[in-house]
Amino acid sequence: MSSGFVTPITIKDAIDNIVSRNYLLPAIQRKFVWSSYQIEVLFDSIMRSYPINSFMFWEVKENKVKNEFKFYQFLTEYRQFFKEDNPDIDTKSNPDFKAVIDGQQRLTSLYIGLKGSYAYKLPRKWWYDNEENIPTRHLYLNLSNPLPDENERQMTYDFQFLTKQEFERKNVSDDIWFKVNDILKFEKTNDLDNFIEESGWLSKTFTKETIRQLRKVIFEDKLINYYLETTQEIDTVLDIFIRTNSGGEPLSFSDLLMSITTAHWKSDARKEIPDVVNKVFEIGNPGFLISKDFVLKTCLVLFNDNIKFQVKNFDQSNVIVFEENWDRIKKSIIEAFSLLSNLGFNNHSLRAKNAAIPIIYYIYHRGIENDINSPIKHKEDKLLIRKWLCLSLLKGVFGSQSDTVLTSIKKVIKAELADTSKQPTFPLDRIKDEFKANPAKNLSFDDDFIEGLLTTQKDASDCFPILSLIYSHLNFGNQDYHKDHLHPASYFYNSKRTSYQTDEDFQFYTDPTNWNSILNLQLLNGTLNQSKLDTPLKDWVVNNNIDKINQLIPEIGKDENDIDFDISLDIADFKTFLTERKKLLVGQLKKMVV
Repeated sequence: MSSGFVTPITIKDAIDNIVSRNYLLPAIQRKFVWSSYQIEVLFDSIMRSYPINSFMFWEVKENKVKNEFKFYQFLTEYRQFFKEDNPDIDTKSNPDFKAVIDGQQRLTSLYIGLKGSYAYKLPRKWWYDNEENIPTRHLYLNLSNPLPDENERQMTYDFQFLTKQEFERKNVSDDIWFKVNDILKFEKTNDLDNFIEESGWLSKTFTKETIRQLRKVIFEDKLINYYLETTQEIDTVLDIFIRTNSGGEPLSFSDLLMSITTAHWKSDARKEIPDVVNKVFEIGNPGFLISKDFVLKTCLVLFNDNIKFQVKNFDQSNVIVFEENWDRIKKSIIEAFSLLSNLGFNNHSLRAKNAAIPIIYYIYHRGIENDINSPIKHKEDKLLIRKWLCLSLLKGVFGSQSDTVLTSIKKVIKAELADTSKQPTFPLDRIKDEFKANPAKNLSFDDDFIEGLLTTQKDASDCFPILSLIYSHLNFGNQDYHKDHLHPASYFYNSKRTSYQTDEDFQFYTDPTNWNSILNLQLLNGTLNQSKLDTPLKDWVVNNNIDKINQLIPEIGKDENDIDFDISLDIADFKTFLTERKKLLVGQLKKMVV
């Protein structure tokens, strides 16, 4: 049989085919993403005899396809976040079946409405997998009255997903709510007529007409009009899938690339890649948020010269390389983010996630994924990586044209690893040289830029990278460091005008540009910070024998005689303190960015 449109079937026929596993989903399909409202609108459209567009099925007959290509069953019981994955199915010994190429969301919606359930989290509830927070709902139809002509839901028939408790509250007196999946009991018209009579609905015109219409559109109307593709060539099917889906929602281009990768992956990329995303999220506080796109981009950078998100870069030959090296790729990604966490970064301070990709590339191709986080190994690498990352984030290197940046850095790291004249290290100096002629991407800081950095506020994402450069002598791997106000913040935001002689003084002390900026911030061991709290700076330094050079005014490589040990730490001299500390911090930053 050649490809083409075939005789349409009823919704009941389609449901039976799903139940019997004659309809399956190929690995190229994405997860189910429709909301409960979209399902309700679909059923309303069907009841109003609106077209629901055609479908496309792929007839799978050859054992080679069944053995090498992954398929899934339809989702029956959808639970937001906790049960969104389609069940696996082994098709190796299956009889011939049809795979859904176009129409997955609609068919799954019909199946959930007629055979399954839908659960989503209630507002202001925690993400706990229980009925209190995420109650199970079934699709119901109001048989009492149609919706008003003008209504917010823009529907005629009142379909709603209801919990058991909501159904019991609504289904009282003259309100009749019918559980939609019960319509499958009435394959014969006589059976439904008997049910109408037994329910006392013979005199209720809207009720009996509506339930008869529901039965008709499910059992009699041949609404599933589909094109059957019979080729057994997977590449042809992929091409059809891309052409069918790339132009519309809800399937984005990155979803397509993920689907194509999954199709060529012999194990289960739909589980492996999200698993990396989840494991990375467990690292840091708050945890690092990366996407499936990030993982795919990392794979491209690791092995491809062309790193653009293009279909041709995810062909079978490339994906095979990704899969063959997957254990090391996964390990390198996880260890890279563990390293970043050990260096003091978290999701907030690492605002450009692509900045992690060169680090992953270096770890992978240097072959140090198993010991990069050892406290006694790769110390120089860690210092260089931290410095490069801070400089790159502060200059916004990954803000645009990130593919070009990644390609250039990859070239530099590749050259470093190929240089047999020395022990390889993370090539910070080579990267600086590579970008020095690029005004938008170079890692040099002029005086105005440095002074601007010192006004950065405590909660800004740039704050930690700046403090990390200033406090470059700290060992972040062994301790947890907090951003801390030297002169306590409570003094400034509790200030009253009557405490100051002039308006100018009051405005200076209460201006966050002064008290909440880098000029009044330090990185402090977390335990010490908890004990410091609102202690005045002068008292804290004296009582705890604090090293003023390394803590308040981090060493800048100058003769200690050039450092002013006599800067007053009294709050009354806050202006002078900021002026003098600013000079020293500018010097420290200049030293670090050379």
